[in-house]
Amino acid sequence: MTTLLDDPSAVLPADWSAATLVGRVHRPDEGGPSTVVVRGGEVVDITDSAPTLTDLLAHDDPAEAARSAPGRARWPLADVLAASLGGGPGPHLLAPADLQVLKAAGVTFVTSMVERVIEERAGGDAARAETVRAVVEQAIGGALASVVPGSAEAEKVKQVLLRDGLWSQYLEVGLGPDPEIFTKAPVLAAVGTGAEVGVAEMSTWNNPEPEVVLAIRGDGRIVGATLGNDVNLRDVEGRSALLLPKAKDNNASAALGPFLRLFDGGFGLDDVRAMDVRLHVVGTDGFVLDGHSTMREISRDPVDLARAAIGRHHQYPDGLFLYTGTLFAPTEDRDAPGAGFTHHLGDVVRISTPQLGTLVNRVAHAENCPEWTFGIRDLMTNLLNRGLLR
Repeated sequence: MTTLLDDPSAVLPADWSAATLVGRVHRPDEGGPSTVVVRGGEVVDITDSAPTLTDLLAHDDPAEAARSAPGRARWPLADVLAASLGGGPGPHLLAPADLQVLKAAGVTFVTSMVERVIEERAGGDAARAETVRAVVEQAIGGALASVVPGSAEAEKVKQVLLRDGLWSQYLEVGLGPDPEIFTKAPVLAAVGTGAEVGVAEMSTWNNPEPEVVLAIRGDGRIVGATLGNDVNLRDVEGRSALLLPKAKDNNASAALGPFLRLFDGGFGLDDVRAMDVRLHVVGTDGFVLDGHSTMREISRDPVDLARAAIGRHHQYPDGLFLYTGTLFAPTEDRDAPGAGFTHHLGDVVRISTPQLGTLVNRVAHAENCPEWTFGIRDLMTNLLNRGLLR
């Protein structure tokens, strides 16, 4: 059994024993998922009280409900982590989301906004990116960092860029009044820590997108956060932004985990706003990519992104998980000078922050990742057969 981390406990937040960590595990003995909470050194099944994670988050105080719910089964935390990262027997972690819609905000950091402009002007051709990057960064790179989206100043910048022929649809959603909010993946399609993440076979320019992900209830209240990998095909999106679904939504292209950390007396939205996120990629070819980003540089506050996604204009009765966007767009050359970064099969991708732990996955072709076959009907049937729906 090959594990993705030498020490499986490294996926946990630094203060995990004080955190309210919930999620989902697959139970081989029951053929389906269970809602769980971490208590001490154990993973406790609380599905009797919360058949789905959505049910748990609907409580007035989800953290207290998780802490006080009776357990119907429990397993050593170390065993669950080892099974999740090494493919061993027993319960293993799933993505900590079930009936929530999986949404994502794009172009929320200046660095990634400029990279989207580069993709567009390069037409999805990685070989042209270096030349285009030099031109675009000289024209707009540093001038946009302090501009507040939707402000009068942003409108002035827009008029200057329009005059010079540099305006882009990516700058519109990055600087304009309305953020980009799109559907990342279908309900129940996200993979958890330890699983393979998929890039399409036809893609030759792609990358991970390390992001903080908000758990938002049906009433719009943000109740927790986790880590996400919004895997992206840069060559596809660069050809046309209308190909965003093909670039973003492929088998195993949305990862979440390891756990959902609920807001409580020791952790809240201000902690999310101050998070530093690390991306670490190790290839079988010996290539190493190491980068950091900070939520302090996000151009739109997480609350504003949540309000753009859910409200009187759009409802999600079962809530949503919202990827908040990434600062990190890897440009380091890997295969050839000027070619930039793209994934190789077998890359191990680790996305981490001390408050949320580490989401770790191995890259494979989306066509070869385990097929997603367990849908909403299967979930309801499974819970009913286990006597968990009443």
